[in-house]
Amino acid sequence: MIDRLTDVTDAFAVTDRLRDYPTDVDAGDLFRHASGAMAEKWLMMAKGLDALAEDAAIPMQELVSRQIQDLGMSFRITGDAEEREWPLNPVPLLIGAEEWSVVEQGLIQRARLLETVVTDVYGQQKLVAGGQLPAAMVTGSRFFARNMVGLRPGGNTYLHVYAADLARGPMGQWRIIGDRLRLANGIGYALENRIALSRGTGTLLADLNTRRLAQFFSELREGIARECQRENPRIAFLTPGRFNQSYPEQAHLARYLGFPLVEGRDLTVDEDRLYVRTIAGPKRVDAVWRWIDTNALDPLSFDARSAIGVPDLFDAFARGGLEIANWPGVELLEAPAFAAFLPRLCRTLLGEEPILPNIATWWCGQPTEAQTVRARLDELVIQSAFGGEVEGVVKGEARPGRDFSDIERKTLLEAMDRRPMDYCAQEIVRLSTTPALIDERFQPRAFTVRAFVARGSDGLWTVMPGGFARLSSSGEMSTTLMGEGDISADVCVVDGPGIVQMGQTVLGGTPEIRRGGGILASQPADNLFWFGRYCERAEMTVRIIRSILGSSIEVDAASGRAPEVRALLVALLRQWGAVAASDMSLGTAQICRAALSEGSAPSGVPALLNRVRQNGLSLRDRFALDFWRIASRPAPALQSDRPGLLLRAARDLIERFSALSGLVAEDMVQGPVRHFLEMGRRIERAIGTCRVVRQLAQGSNEPDALNVLLDLSDSQITYRTRYLSGAMRDPVYDLVLLDPDNPRSLLFQIEALNRHLEAQPRLTEGNLPEQPLREARAALAPFLGLSVADFDLALIDTTESRLLALSEAISARFFLPYERPQSVIRSSTIG
Repeated sequence: MIDRLTDVTDAFAVTDRLRDYPTDVDAGDLFRHASGAMAEKWLMMAKGLDALAEDAAIPMQELVSRQIQDLGMSFRITGDAEEREWPLNPVPLLIGAEEWSVVEQGLIQRARLLETVVTDVYGQQKLVAGGQLPAAMVTGSRFFARNMVGLRPGGNTYLHVYAADLARGPMGQWRIIGDRLRLANGIGYALENRIALSRGTGTLLADLNTRRLAQFFSELREGIARECQRENPRIAFLTPGRFNQSYPEQAHLARYLGFPLVEGRDLTVDEDRLYVRTIAGPKRVDAVWRWIDTNALDPLSFDARSAIGVPDLFDAFARGGLEIANWPGVELLEAPAFAAFLPRLCRTLLGEEPILPNIATWWCGQPTEAQTVRARLDELVIQSAFGGEVEGVVKGEARPGRDFSDIERKTLLEAMDRRPMDYCAQEIVRLSTTPALIDERFQPRAFTVRAFVARGSDGLWTVMPGGFARLSSSGEMSTTLMGEGDISADVCVVDGPGIVQMGQTVLGGTPEIRRGGGILASQPADNLFWFGRYCERAEMTVRIIRSILGSSIEVDAASGRAPEVRALLVALLRQWGAVAASDMSLGTAQICRAALSEGSAPSGVPALLNRVRQNGLSLRDRFALDFWRIASRPAPALQSDRPGLLLRAARDLIERFSALSGLVAEDMVQGPVRHFLEMGRRIERAIGTCRVVRQLAQGSNEPDALNVLLDLSDSQITYRTRYLSGAMRDPVYDLVLLDPDNPRSLLFQIEALNRHLEAQPRLTEGNLPEQPLREARAALAPFLGLSVADFDLALIDTTESRLLALSEAISARFFLPYERPQSVIRSSTIG
């Protein structure tokens, strides 16, 4: 039992002794300088983590990592092709309520100041006219949007969400080192960090009396909605797409807030209103929370090279048909050089001293400041004034002046002589440190905090009681992005024992009862359809490989597949593009290994699984975590041609596909998402069945071919249950092609397609069947009342052609941009 200690250094030493750690380990400034109640909080946290790890018999980092994997938390470093697991440290950064109160007041003051400045810059421009702000600070910025001058948002609110990067000095002084108005990167990770840490540490955060985050996100959502013109507005989350570095964060955040995650290609503007293209026709969007730059918003009004924007979007928000958060052009104030003027503007515009001081900044566009920078170059950090790349500063990233070589220094100074307005300098900030658990040892890590402020339901600013901490791997932080070796930590604002946390534990209050899966935009529907098709195609390919290798419940399977039938199956792999033409001269086992593990063939298993993953990345906000974790696994890496190892890999893959099917059947609501996923699977299974039947019918060894057909349709057990005889043509064909109760039969797939299409909304006048449903009914008609005695293989060719036509009809109706006639525009299809 540990006695209660008031000195945190002693608390740390005792905790270390419990874990057999050295007592002289530095825990960091936050831990070392804590006293009184906060010292007790740190001790409680350290003891709680120790107890959790001991109870679980695994390291604490592994406990948290499991939660990260379950949540699907990931990120991508610039230049990476693949995502990485999100690096969350088990030790939260604890901040007392009294200390946080000052930070909170400072952030609200800063948000008020920025709102006032940006209102003037794009409005009356008195600050420039009065000499309080140099004109070059505005017009020289790459983020200044000239065509936004004179435009005002409908609710006169330029900023809805604001983020600030904060640095804490070793003695406890907080400073603002950067303003984030363009994108609130990190706000989703702050949420995910809290969820992962709460799950991984049980009641520890509650025991520490940590303030909750749900109320903040509820206020954020209501704050955007309050300025919309409709009572139940539709708010879209506009993302640049899955290749963006923070796309996983965006997908999780959109899902949590209940905002549809859309890309520019999902949206269209008509008569100054924004609509999202959905499977039910265009649906009006009242507000957009944008996560793309102003220049990329509208290729007709901003940067014509933008491929992620929405044509005519400018007209929609400029004429009052759309609310947009944050207002385009506000990122102008993110320029590092702006920090040189904000303290003085705070006194001038608000009549207040800054509660949270800036990091000291000198803009070289002013002669005196430029001379100061030259004289103190070794003491300062040099960077681009407006965030772009400039001569002498690689990629525009901040760099300590002392790190410049003699040649680099000369180049920089000459460039500063030519264009001094392109450069600014800032003081080198000594960062406070906080304890982090690295390799099961407490180590001090320098940190910065990204804090978040949002307008609430009453239009006033509210501050997230916490945030996202970035812990440096090197002690220096030259960028605001997560870098190699950096880790994150949850920021916990903790109250004293007498304060009861009464905030929300869930987002929002009791909602209006609804059913169904909500709107489904055309692009996600397209991705779902092809996700299902690629999954089914990969599964059929693996089943063919397994059959080639001789896996069957047939008693004669041990003697090997008939060479003729095996050749037909290998030829089918080649026809499908599962193996390259150059591989056809290899042995059977080598061909199977190539199809299973080599990525060169366009329809090999690795290529198909990669397409599954690529389609799934855009659907992350719609898939359950268990489903996505299984679907995103890569193909196995196989170095051996041994049939036993290949069979094992094929069986593992089939089990994976079966798990996905089970999750769809049991966990996915019968709504639009499931309909389009299932349509893709059913149409691909039906087409694959047609091709397999036609291919196997070419051989002369009918019994073996029929057994293969039963294997590929997973119908061997059902056949054995019904018939005491071996495989014979009519019973097999009836089971595999015409049995409406066999979920693997051709007829079952076509009937399922009809059911899914019947459930889709219709845009035609009079509610008449649309082309996809007519094509599905045409494919089904020949099978109605058909007996196996009357079955002709010619029907296989006809059915495959109709299924291909059906696929085209589905794409044309639901996925491609839909041009709406006036009668439809006036109808109720616009929601």
